[in-house]
Formats: sequence, structure tokens, C-alpha cells
Amino acid sequence: MKLRSTYLLVSHGSRDPRPQLALENLAQLLSQNLPILSNSAASSVPAVGTATLELGPAPLHEQICRFAEDTLSLGLTELQILPIFLLPGVHVAEDIPAEVEIAQKTLSPKLKIELRPHLGTQEAGLANLVKTQMQDVAFLPNLQVPKWILLSHGSRRPSGNLTVEEIANQVGAVAAYWSVKPSLEEQIESLVRDGQQQIGIVPYFLFKGGITDAIAKKVTELQQQFSTAEIHLANPLGATVELADLIGELIQK
Repeated sequence: MKLRSTYLLVSHGSRDPRPQLALENLAQLLSQNLPILSNSAASSVPAVGTATLELGPAPLHEQICRFAEDTLSLGLTELQILPIFLLPGVHVAEDIPAEVEIAQKTLSPKLKIELRPHLGTQEAGLANLVKTQMQDVAFLPNLQVPKWILLSHGSRRPSGNLTVEEIANQVGAVAAYWSVKPSLEEQIESLVRDGQQQIGIVPYFLFKGGITDAIAKKVTELQQQFSTAEIHLANPLGATVELADLIGELIQK
């Protein structure tokens, strides 16, 4: 099967280098599942690239244009933009489409840019990844079944957190948010008040970074505050083969 398109993974961007390194690892994993190019340029031009909406080397539309030039050099005429975002906030709904439109007006009409749905639309697959993170947390022997909290950044946009609520429901967890209510502390306090002694927290974030560091620090403080309960923190989703496969499914839709 021939490769028909290149793919650009677009993330938010961070001053912390870890999310970008993870995104690049994810791009590499995704590229391993794509058809091999016979074009001689394939050895130096990747079929999967990365870009950031903020804090990048240039505005997103310029990053898109640069990758589009690589796409044409491979003899391909289609570039798919894949927003690697979990929530449908203003970046997904407005900012990225605006940057894509600027890039398309700048580029040759020979190249078609297609903006695909954001990663967060893969609810069933993401719920399975969350379950995997839950299974990796080892609780001390206890007759009580652990209660889980799915912790997301949260969105102030109307209906912006529906996906989080739905995934939390699928995995048997309650939702909490870092930037809006209900907060992590509020949910833990409610669970402890109900007699819960074992609590697990899954950060609904893609990669480790500044926010996940802050979450870990907060959990340590909450463990001291609610000393009658065992509070365990799972890892974020991470740049895994399974996450790359989810993006691959998004491409095929």
C-alpha cells in the first residue's frame, strides 16, 4: 500500500521539554505503522511531523507550511493535521482551524490540508488507556474496593468537559478538574467523608510535564491532610504504542 499523505501532530506547546520529547516519540511510533515510501527523499524527510500551537519556533501556520514543503518533496499532495488534544476547548475549536486556514492560503493549491478531529474524540480507546493506567497502580491489601478519580485540566467552555465525564463513567471513576470545579481536593474530601479508605487518581493528561509535577505535589499534601485514606497517583497516558494506534484509527476514519 502506498503512502498517500503526511501527518502533522499538533500539541499545545510547553516550556517544559518533556511533552515535546514525548510528542516526537509518539510521532515515531505512528510512523512505524505507515506504508514505507519508495521516494529517495524518504530517508531524510519524515512522513509524520510535530508542531505546537504555542511556544514553538514559529507561528503554527509557518510550521505547517514548512512541513507542507517536505510533503511536496516526497511527491505527496495531502497533509493531515492531527490535533493531539484531549478536550474540545478554544484551541481545537478556533485557534488551530484559523492557523490551518492561513497556511492553506499561503501554500500551493497542489497541496490539500485536511484538519482531522482532535484526539479526545476517541472516547472508547481513551477509556481503555485510562483503565490500563488504573491497573498499573498497586494498592495495599484491603477488603475495600478502591475508588478512582479521573483528574482533567478542565474547560470553562459549555459542554467542554462532557468527554471527561463520559470516560469517568465508563471506568467507574468520578471526575475532578485542575482549573474548574469540582476540584481534586473537593472530590477526595467527599470520598473520605463517605468512608472511602483507598483512593486512586488518574491524571487525564497526555504526558508528564509541569502540571503533572504540580499534581504530584498536591497529592502529597492531600495525603497528609486526609491521613485516614491511602491516596495513589497513576501516570498520565504517555507516548505508548497503544496511543499511537488510537491516532492511527483517527487517520483511517
